[in-house]
Amino acid sequence: MTRIMASRIARLQKCFHTSSVVYHDNPLGLPVKGTPPTLRMARGLPTKSPIKGVKHVVAVASGKGGVGKSTTAVNLAVALASQNISTGLLDADLFGPSIPRMMNLTSTPETTPQNLLRPLTNYGVKCMSMGFLIDRDAPIVWRGLMVMKALEQLLRQVEWGVDVLVVDMPPGTGDTQLTVSQSVVVDGAVIVSTPQDVALADVRKGVNMFRKVGIPIFGLVQNMSLYQCPNCSHTSHIFGNQDHLVSTAQSMDLDILANIPLHPDVCATSDAGTPIVIAQPTSVHAEVYRGLAKKVAEKLGL
Repeated sequence: MTRIMASRIARLQKCFHTSSVVYHDNPLGLPVKGTPPTLRMARGLPTKSPIKGVKHVVAVASGKGGVGKSTTAVNLAVALASQNISTGLLDADLFGPSIPRMMNLTSTPETTPQNLLRPLTNYGVKCMSMGFLIDRDAPIVWRGLMVMKALEQLLRQVEWGVDVLVVDMPPGTGDTQLTVSQSVVVDGAVIVSTPQDVALADVRKGVNMFRKVGIPIFGLVQNMSLYQCPNCSHTSHIFGNQDHLVSTAQSMDLDILANIPLHPDVCATSDAGTPIVIAQPTSVHAEVYRGLAKKVAEKLGL
């Protein structure tokens, strides 16, 4: 039995060194005085605590990937900032960070005298992402515990100083979602989905997860609700009937915060690093995102 346990411990220790930037208690390799932040485990669930320098936390999540969650998070953050609300944006998708490109940020964050990372800023939004700390094409090959520790550092070892922190969550209900929902005081979650039944089935799982950990659901965002031709303005429901999301929202007693049409410009502006709220402020899509930001601000009491 002793040999088996020793072998398991050795394998566990080895997994903490799969990358040159990985350390057991400090996966980001940040200069830390004393004990770096870790999950506060106490016989089960970690203790929730607020993030220093952040008044409100809003999680933008989805049950399935490819539904436009990051695009929604980016435009929501920029729209909040345009309403004179100091806003931060955390890219919590450590394996597939997209915020650097969408926010047109490529620098490496500086470290303050207090050993905190200073967020990069664009369009009035303070941003932090694993994409700022690694090479663009470098993969993150970490096990769950390392993801949890790195995420804790990105949350708490950053000089935020904002009223609202928008957290762009990875899709699904994995380690990242549990780390954020169980260790951080989250004011509410915005769930993004497309209209088809396959995506809506996973929406229910995400909503139930947040409810189990006591996080309020602000509502659903129906992305790609319909396609609008840029030439003739003809519309069609290419991803299914939007009534399916309406019935899902009603059955789960949730508000529909926004219906965002599918349009080539939304994708083009995101890829170019100029969110459509900035690139085309008078467009229908920008107006929808600003309406979403207004509803979120109201739910936060701002």
